[in-house]
Amino acid sequence: MYRLIAIAVALLSILPLWATAQTQEQTTTSQGDTIRYTYTPLAHTSAPAEGASSVVKADSVAPKRSKFAQRFIDFATKSAMDRTFEKKMDFSLVAGPTYSSKTHLSLGVIAAGAYRVNRRDSLTSPSNVTLFATVSVIGYYYFGLAGNTFFERNRHRLDYDIGFKSMPTDFWGFGYHAASTNKKSSYVGKKAFADIRYLYQIFRNTNIGATLNFNYTKAKRVKRPEYFGSQRHEYLGLGLGAIVEYDSRDVITNPTRGVYVGANAIIQPKAFGDCGHTLWKVRATVDFYQRLWRDAVLAIDLHGEFNSRHTPWTMYALLGSNYRMRGYYEGRFSDLNMITFQAELRQRVWRRLGVVVWGGAGNVFHSFDTFAWRQTLPNYGLGVRWELKRGMNIRIDYGFGGVVNKRLINGLVISINEAF
Repeated sequence: MYRLIAIAVALLSILPLWATAQTQEQTTTSQGDTIRYTYTPLAHTSAPAEGASSVVKADSVAPKRSKFAQRFIDFATKSAMDRTFEKKMDFSLVAGPTYSSKTHLSLGVIAAGAYRVNRRDSLTSPSNVTLFATVSVIGYYYFGLAGNTFFERNRHRLDYDIGFKSMPTDFWGFGYHAASTNKKSSYVGKKAFADIRYLYQIFRNTNIGATLNFNYTKAKRVKRPEYFGSQRHEYLGLGLGAIVEYDSRDVITNPTRGVYVGANAIIQPKAFGDCGHTLWKVRATVDFYQRLWRDAVLAIDLHGEFNSRHTPWTMYALLGSNYRMRGYYEGRFSDLNMITFQAELRQRVWRRLGVVVWGGAGNVFHSFDTFAWRQTLPNYGLGVRWELKRGMNIRIDYGFGGVVNKRLINGLVISINEAF
């Protein structure tokens, strides 16, 4: 029932975003800026031709729409590709439901903005910032700030993702076998995190940089302490890392062409936390985007995450999220290492409306010595896209997984921007 309510409310809540559009009613112009908004008003009744009667029957006069109605119709039906913007920040405030198998039905408020640090620099990619606030029916809440800021024709870039969350969490233990055989337990997880990355362009589309990573997690109200084994319920860590990446994507939030190849290595000295050991983590991602035919894009994502053997459970790789292995409960399958793959076909159907289908697989394992192909988990699904603005979509995905304990894994995701 939650899923049906979430889909219906989400679709109804997207349309009243006319309030964002009404502040963009007129066109303004400034030198050096490529951002402009154009608005097409109602057609005026033309004057009668010479010699024609000036008397018009009442029932032949087209009904006159109110400004409210016209803005609503324009926003709901016109493609975002028909609109550009001329302002310091293109800002949208969205309030509506979200849903995932982990958070259930939630009410979220998202404030999203697109802007240029230097409005006269049309060669630098637009920057973006997003504020999140979410509260769910199960007691989950999350507050966060994320964004990408570009400087000097993309030579410098600052990425950030900062947040705090409290989440009632279902729990089966760690590793593939525990997730497949143990009875479900639970705990309440408190987490504060910050991931800040600085990138410098050394060649075209090629960046190097540094990262700062902070993580504090605590499990409270633990139902089955034995599932944690010898690990504590609370850990804190601060890590420093290096980044190298090649990125030729046209738009970060909704790519239609290009390649992304990135690797991020983080080391957490023993003195920078309470984990008792010096730890390391490596993440690697390869993404590919290609137009196939009109308004169709093929997107492919290969991702791996690998941790040192003393890494605590709070920093494990988690299979299942709003972005990869959609439909799985995030963290049910968790371990030191993870590899996932997905391929997605994205098709614009009509104006702002689009659909997607995807398929993929993932595997979590403790070490390469224990990796087993038979433990690879399948993933597939379909979704709907509503273009909020150029390069930014509201997405509704329904994902399916394997059969675990004689039950088919599946789940609904309602979120913003593409999964990858």
